[in-house]
Formats: sequence, structure tokens, C-alpha cells
Amino acid sequence: MTNKKMVYLFREGRADMRKLLGGKGANLAEMTNVNLPVPPGFTISTEACKDFYDSRESLSTELMEQVGSAIKQLEKESGKVLGDVKNPLLVSVRSGSVFSMPGMMDTILNLGLNDQTTEGLKELTQNPRFAYDCYRRFIQMFGDVVLGVDHYHFEMIINQCKENKGVSQDTELTAEDWKWVIKEFKRLIAKRTDTEFPQDPNMQLKQAITAVFKSWNNQRAKIYRKIHQIPDDLGTAVNIQLMVFGNMGNDSGTGVAFTRNPSTGENELYGEFLINAQGEDVVAGVRTPQEIHQLRLEMPEIYKQFQEISEQLEQHYKDMQDIEFTVERGRLYILQTRAGKRTAQAAVKIAVSLVREGIIDQHQALLRIDPDQLDQMLHRRLDPEAQLDVIAKGLPASPGAASGQIVFDADDAEKKANHGEAVILVRPETTPEDIHGILAAQGILTSRGGMTSHAAVVARGMGKACVCGCEQLKIDLRQKEVYVGDLKLSEGDLLSIDGSTGKVMKGEVPLIDPELSDEFKELLSWADEVRTLQVRANADNPNDSSKARELGAEGIGLCRTEHMFMEPTRIPIVQQMILAETLEERTEALQKLLPVQQNDFKEIFDVMAGLPVNIRLLDPPLHEFLPNMEELLVEITKMQMDPQADHRELLRKEALLRKVRSLHEFNPMLGHRGCRLGMIYPEIYEMQVEAILLAATECVQKGSPVEPEIMIPLVGHVNELKQMRALVFQVAERVQKQTGVTVSFTVGTMIEVPRAALTAQEIANEADFFSFGTNDLTQTTFGYSRDDAEGKFLHSYIDQKILPENPFIVMDQEGVGELVRIGVERGRKTKPNLKTGICGEHGGEKRSIQFCHEAGLNYVSCSPFRVPLARLSAAQAVIRSSKDEEIDR
Repeated sequence: MTNKKMVYLFREGRADMRKLLGGKGANLAEMTNVNLPVPPGFTISTEACKDFYDSRESLSTELMEQVGSAIKQLEKESGKVLGDVKNPLLVSVRSGSVFSMPGMMDTILNLGLNDQTTEGLKELTQNPRFAYDCYRRFIQMFGDVVLGVDHYHFEMIINQCKENKGVSQDTELTAEDWKWVIKEFKRLIAKRTDTEFPQDPNMQLKQAITAVFKSWNNQRAKIYRKIHQIPDDLGTAVNIQLMVFGNMGNDSGTGVAFTRNPSTGENELYGEFLINAQGEDVVAGVRTPQEIHQLRLEMPEIYKQFQEISEQLEQHYKDMQDIEFTVERGRLYILQTRAGKRTAQAAVKIAVSLVREGIIDQHQALLRIDPDQLDQMLHRRLDPEAQLDVIAKGLPASPGAASGQIVFDADDAEKKANHGEAVILVRPETTPEDIHGILAAQGILTSRGGMTSHAAVVARGMGKACVCGCEQLKIDLRQKEVYVGDLKLSEGDLLSIDGSTGKVMKGEVPLIDPELSDEFKELLSWADEVRTLQVRANADNPNDSSKARELGAEGIGLCRTEHMFMEPTRIPIVQQMILAETLEERTEALQKLLPVQQNDFKEIFDVMAGLPVNIRLLDPPLHEFLPNMEELLVEITKMQMDPQADHRELLRKEALLRKVRSLHEFNPMLGHRGCRLGMIYPEIYEMQVEAILLAATECVQKGSPVEPEIMIPLVGHVNELKQMRALVFQVAERVQKQTGVTVSFTVGTMIEVPRAALTAQEIANEADFFSFGTNDLTQTTFGYSRDDAEGKFLHSYIDQKILPENPFIVMDQEGVGELVRIGVERGRKTKPNLKTGICGEHGGEKRSIQFCHEAGLNYVSCSPFRVPLARLSAAQAVIRSSKDEEIDR
């Protein structure tokens, strides 16, 4: 015997016992102790649930003895006895996890009814219809939850009874009808389970507790926990509570209400109720509920009392509440309260309103908002009233919604967009060559690739809706068709996607434009007062730079110069540079690119108006700018077989194929890229540095402030950076002599390989700043190719809990994070004021931002549309670190 307490009467609990009693149990205890009208009961703890699983899903004798004692106490308080024929005690058995999981686990009502106690209930209430209605409800719920007989089979029997009687509503069935239904329910259970429906209330209770514990691991609960990142080892509590009945006549009812509008955040009661009904009727859709304000007309005294209790609960919990209530014969009972689920818009409005009303302070308000929710507010979204024809679902890779014509080619996307047509670019996957199509499209849909694939990363950076890895799609690029099962869609057909949920819908869906409310701006101003991390943006063009500034970015943390090469008018010049056979030919092509790059940088400097602009010199391998080798081979083969083919064009393509083959790499991620390009082709980096400094010179000459940061990518050895830094200063000296203008700039590096982090003490001698490229650092630390890992095994690793999270989305703090810590610490041993930041996808992820704050980085950088999220997350990091506060959602 362990003598461990596993059962708590409501009056023995407190709000701060949430981890032990679950959210529902803790709230019931708290409401009981402030004398609200809560039906008495008790809670079986989450520890008992863990013991249940440790004991191979069996309930211990000790637990059932404690349950028995609690039942005796409940009998004493209620004057009713479990199993008593004349005055039976009836209870509800409900789950209650630490974090709210609405509808995910199981509930049983009216437990304690059997053939004899139902007759007793009939005599006690003098209401036969009520008694038999309660019994059939209990059999139906118990049969479904405990005995595993699908709910559908019970509904079929009820529908058959209504057809026989010629009625359409459950409320039109009589006591005799329900007696017939009960008999058929029992027959169904005997047929489906080979056992009779249990008549012993104590056995019913034991089986019900077991079922609720088991429901912690049902499929929908597992999926919900995965989506909302709730740990699997918390377990659920079980709440056993005296039944009160809303189905005892027109002086009874049941309902659910929020203390504020969960869609808009307006300070008004929002909810529904039903007269003469039990709780599940409100959500089951059996009858159409009335708006909560109608209760004022139906039961004015009850409405007034409920309104007062709602205000009391909101003041007590200092948050908008979701309240379940029942009225039994003119008496109000509160069955549950919890923090209500709400939209992002409502969450922000409620948090700011509660501060204005003096209920919470600004720090509490900042902690109330989940940063991930802010994405909903910054992108167009589906009209919540719209009818959706969902045909497939992929990964929600970039938030927002989009509708348009299907196109399968980036060039076609650009052409149609130039004619004012909205398009959705549909591809098996995207490559850097598709950048112009992505820019032109309203949204991107791919059948392959993960949350950090090319399409996902680029779309997030541009604020485009994107759904990736939608494996249900079978795309035929030649025929320009896509199949989803038997459904065929062709180019030009209308399609809609929701990058926030991964849904793909046939046809055009109405969209709602984002609106940044005054409350949203005020909340972020509070965040800016608190945070210590700077927030920059990843931006490669003036439009993205403008959007970043609009959303509060304090500079650019990553300008990827290769994206500037990808415009259709520039690709031929880039290819000319790559295909050059001599230095002279390459220099000629580079001189054509110089003014183009210079103008790009000038426009970005103008937008950022003196804020730092971190520019990464060319990073990807050169073959990414050339045609696909397989596609080129197919073209050449067709031309060779065509006697009418242009011979000179054939020779050109054959020369191109030889160059593509010579540049082909077995592992491009670890190949000839980054600073290795600058080491072998220094003229490329010279051109880019000259373009940066000439653009900066223009700004200085007209009196505009400018702060360029020149970043050398993929350094692994100090000698690489030493040589590249010398190149930068040689070009700077030449530009200064040419223009007579001195431009201040800094030179740093991207830490993307483990060796760079481990030798940071040496590398810092040649660096003015470190920017941790955590996308590639994750690849090189784990030895994972990102796209291959996400496409082939990474999701399985997460499902099997080999990895807790996708390390390309949430930073792996023990491995990658440790290298970041080492890099910061060793770099600052050499240069105590060394500026450090991160510019990978992790710069816009809340837990990774918390880590960056704790690791002492100066800034994070993320896509423009994630800047508000990062500003809020950075403030939350300060508050949590200083106060160690726990968010209560």
C-alpha cells in the first residue's frame, strides 16, 4: 500500500493544482471554494492515470477504495445513494487534462441508471418521459464510449423510431417510445458485444473511469496533442460530479457561453442555450439552440444571475471564460469554466482590453498571445462563412489563403499575372528557377517537399500562401493536368489553398483582407519596450524591405543576392557568366550584372534609411542557375531525331549540357558553394562588393545614412575568411579612389558548419559579426539533407518520437543550439562586443527565439511577415526569463 492520495473532493482542490487535477478539476475546485453553484463531486488525479498506464491499463484496488469513499461523501451531501431504487445517485464522468482539449476525450452522463433505478427516478420525478430519456442517453453514451458500439448504430434506432411515429424531433418522442428505444439499444449491445448491458452501478463506474483514462490515447486526442504541442505523458484527470438535469421541463435548460465574443473580442456575452435539454444536445446538432441573449426573455432571473457569475469568473481568472451551465427546475448550476479558445484578432483585443480595464498588466497581456496566432492577422484568410469543397490536404507551409487559376509553369504564371489574372502555381516541387513564378502567383501548391522546402521558405519570405507535400496530388506537367483521386483539374481551372491549415479546395473561395487593429499595434509597442533582442528581416528586394519596415523590422539580417539573379531578364546574363570559357568572357558578363545589382542595393538602402543591411555574397552552387540536366538531355535527344532542327541551336544546347555535366555535384549542399565560389572565382565576389559599395556611395553623396554589412557565406576555416576579407577591402580601396567617397561598412561571416562554431575564437579575428545560418547548420550538424529528410524519414522520426520536433522548424537546442552557444562564447573571447544573430527559419519561431535571448544573441532575422511574431516572442523571452511566469491558456 502506498497510501498515495489520488482522489480529491472539489472542496479539497485549488486553482494551482492544475497539473494534478487537470484544468477542469482545478477550476471546479476553485469555483466550489468561492461558493459558486457547482454540483458537488470529486476528481481522480492525473497521477492515477499515469499509474493506470504503468499497471497495464488496470485500476488499482487502492484507487477504487478512494473512489468508494468519495462516492460515500457525495451520497451524504446529496441525500442520494448510488444504486438506490427510490432515490438514486446519478453522476457524470468526464475527462479533464492539464491543457484544454475540447471534445478530444470521452464523457458519460447519467451513470447509475439501470432498469430498477430508472423506475425509481420515474416515481421520484413523476416524469416517465424524463426518466426513460435519461436512461436511453446513458445506454447510448456508455455503449459508445465504454463498450465500443459506434454512436451511429444508436442513432439509426432513434431515427427508425421517429419514422415509425411520423415525427422529426427527439423531443416529440414519448415515454413509451423511449422504452422501445431502450429495449432496442440493449439488444444492439448484446449483439455487438456478446454481453448484456451492465446493471451494477459500481461496475458501470469502474468501467467508465477506465474508458476515460483510455481516451487519453485515442487517435483524435493524440492528433490534437501533436498539433498543439501538448506532452503525451501528462495524462488526464477524471471528474465525477452529481448530475443536474436540464431536460426536466420548460423550467430547465442547458447552455455554453463565453464572457466575450471569441471571434471579435467584443465585451459581450456570446453563446447558446436550449430549453429542456441535456448538455450534449447543444453541440450535437439535434436541435437548433437559441442565442444566449434570448435567455433574458425566457428566464430573466437566471440570465441576470448567470451574467453576474460570468463577470465574477472573468475577474477571478483574469481572462475570457468559456462556461457550461445547466438550469434544473429554475435553479442555475455552473458545470465548468475554462479560458476560452479565440481567434488571433479576438486574443489581441481581449488582452489589450483587459489591460485597459485594469484586470491584468502589460506583461501578462504579452504572455496571453501565442505568437504563432499572429500569422492569422497578417495574411488574407478564408471567409469563415464560405462553403468549402476540400479535395486534398498538405502541409501548412506558409500562412494565408489564395484563389486563382491553376498554372503548372513559372513562365506561364508570370505571363498570366502580367495580364492581371490571379494564379496558383502547382508544381511537384519548386527550384530557384521558379522564383519569378512564385513572385507572380497568389499561392503555391506542391506535391513534394516539407515545411522548409524551397517553396515553403521562399513563400514565407514573400508572404505568399503555400501548401507543400500534398501527396494526394498526381501532377502531369506534360498534359498540364492534376489528379486528386478520380477528380481531374486542368490548367485554367480555379483552385483555392489555405496555407494556415494545408487545405486545398476546388473553385474560388471568398477571402478577407488582413486588418491591423489599433490593439495589435499597441500590443507590439509594449513588446518593443520589453524586448532586448533586435528583430531584423530576411529581404532580397525593395518590396520585401518595405513590408519588413512596415511591420517593425530594425534592419535586414539576410539579403540573399542569388535571388536578385533569378529574374527572367537576368538569367541569360548569369548563364553567360557561368558558361564563360575565359576570365575575360566572365568579366564581360559580370560587368553587365554590376549596374543591375548596384541599383538593387541602392533601392534597398533607400528603403531601410540607415538601418543595417546584411548582404550575403553569392551562396548557391552555379549549376542552380542552369537548366535541369535531365530536361536538357530530353530536348537534345528530340532535336537529334528531328531532321528540321536548327543545327546551331543543337550545338549550343550540347555545349550547355557539357557545362551542366561539368558543374553537376553529387552533394550540392556540401559542394562548390558559398565562400568556395569566391575563392575559385574571386571576380564574382569582387563585382558584388563593388555593387554594394557603389550603391552605398550614392546614398552617402546625397546625404542618406547607410549601414552595409558584407557577409561571407559558409566559412569553415579562418583562412577562407581572411582571404575574402582582404578581397573586400581591396575593392573598397578601389571604389574609394574612384569616387572620392569613404563608406563605412563591416565584414562578417555566416556560421553554417560545425567547424566554424568550434573555431569561432580564431574566425572572430577576421569577423566584425557572426550570423548563424541555422538552416544549413542544422543540415551539417545532423548530417541530414533537408529536403530528402523531410520527404523520406523525418516525419516518421517525429511520429516515433525519435526526435521531439522537426529540427528545421524548431531549433535543436542540445546539438545545433550548443554549437551556437559555443560560437557566441568563443567569438566574444576574441572580440567581447562581437555582434551575433541568426538568420535561418528559426529566427521566426517562438521557442527558438527564447533560446536566442538566453544565448545572448544581439538579433534574430526572419521573413517580413514573421517580424511581429518575432517582436512578441522576444518580449515574452524577457518576461519568462526574469519572472519565470507560466502561460495559462
